[in-house]
Amino acid sequence: MRALRRHRPDPQPVADDEHQDHEEEPEMTTEQAPVPWAALAADAATVERYRAKVYDRGPDRCAYFLGAISSSGHGKLRAGSRKAGTSRVVTAHVLGYVIAHGAAALPAGHVVRHTCDESSCQLAAHWVAGERLDNIRDYYARSHRAGHALSDVRGPDGRAVAIRDAILTAQATGADVEAAIAAAIAAGNPSGAVQDALF
Repeated sequence: MRALRRHRPDPQPVADDEHQDHEEEPEMTTEQAPVPWAALAADAATVERYRAKVYDRGPDRCAYFLGAISSSGHGKLRAGSRKAGTSRVVTAHVLGYVIAHGAAALPAGHVVRHTCDESSCQLAAHWVAGERLDNIRDYYARSHRAGHALSDVRGPDGRAVAIRDAILTAQATGADVEAAIAAAIAAGNPSGAVQDALF
């Protein structure tokens, strides 16, 4: 039987400089240039490519990403252009946040948090910029709730892929997309347990 896994934020590795028994090797770094968020959000082809990958369900309902999904369950998209030197793979909801709010709305070192806890959600109303520590606290505060997105037995990537595939299959076959989404979500909660909102 395949073991079920749950996503937990990885702690940052801590260097143990005191116990090195060998000579230090030259450090290899592959520093990446900062993401040119303002340029990407202003690029019409990038915005069009991004919007074409979002399944919009209307106001106040998660809009799911239909493209590539990372191991953390977040959408991934090639943005920018090679000709302009801005081409790179970016996290879809961060690009969406910058398109919706502008690059200045995302301070350096901040992340885009999902208030809905659906890692592939692209609805601007479900995002808030914050510090990584806030995001980790959110996870630990809500991941234990029965039937919650963060307690899905498939992990965030399995959940996001299942929802994406359900939408694409329903669209291709003419089936009810909302029913397909509901079935994909339910499959990650085999106990059927639910916890009502506390507030």
